[in-house]
Amino acid sequence: MNRRSILWSAVSALGAALGTSGARAATEAAASNKLKVVYHLSDAEKVNFVLGNIQNHIDGVGGAERVTIALVIHGPALKAFHGGQANPDISKRVSEFSRDGVELAACGNTMKAQNVTLTDLLPGFVSAEKGGVVRLAELQSQGYLYLRP
Repeated sequence: MNRRSILWSAVSALGAALGTSGARAATEAAASNKLKVVYHLSDAEKVNFVLGNIQNHIDGVGGAERVTIALVIHGPALKAFHGGQANPDISKRVSEFSRDGVELAACGNTMKAQNVTLTDLLPGFVSAEKGGVVRLAELQSQGYLYLRP
């Protein structure tokens, strides 16, 4: 085997090794850079619209495992999620979102103003103790994209 063949074989092997590790690194980076989105809901008349947007988002990316979604609710919209008053469609969607890992955060200030606790809300909610807007800012500082439909 001459020098040129040996050199060509070595360069080819190195190129193949770098290509394989580059592809693996790109795949790992894509998995760790899963899109993170926070939806902001305060308008009572937009509850069904926003829940529909979240479902469309999950469906559009190919499933809940491909996106991290948080929903922060405050103001008048929170009344739609009171356990005793929620309509069956909202209850079903909240249950499915909770199962899919969607963070459902209720503003602590709104909860106080409406005189409700987490046990009064549909199952799956967490309290944004410092307030809904504070939770929104925290999530944005963690790289979440902000959507307010």
